[in-house]
Amino acid sequence: MFAFIGILLGVALGFLIPITYPPGFSLYISVAILAALDSVFGAFRASLEEKFDIEIFVSGFFGNTILAVVLAYIGDKLGVPLYYAAIFAFGGRLFQNLAVIRRIAIHRLRVARGVSKTARSQRK
Repeated sequence: MFAFIGILLGVALGFLIPITYPPGFSLYISVAILAALDSVFGAFRASLEEKFDIEIFVSGFFGNTILAVVLAYIGDKLGVPLYYAAIFAFGGRLFQNLAVIRRIAIHRLRVARGVSKTARSQRK
């Protein structure tokens, strides 16, 4: 419940506080947001699997975000698109975590309704 309130508060503050940044930082910001979202979805998945650890979440959130920005920066200075590594790694994990979250949610809905996978296959 606290996580949901925190997300709503963060989104509201994001819309209310006018923060701007130079267009040259857009690559770094987008990669940082992708890394942060990967950590949030991973934390949500871990919470559903009852494996959530706040220390792992915080270290992964900041560590992944900083690593993604540093990779993008170094690649930008070298003229090599290293940010693609962050996009593929975090983007892939983001979709993987979303798929697992979806499966857990569907399973819990079926259990709540009293419909199991075997009961559905017997009705066909």
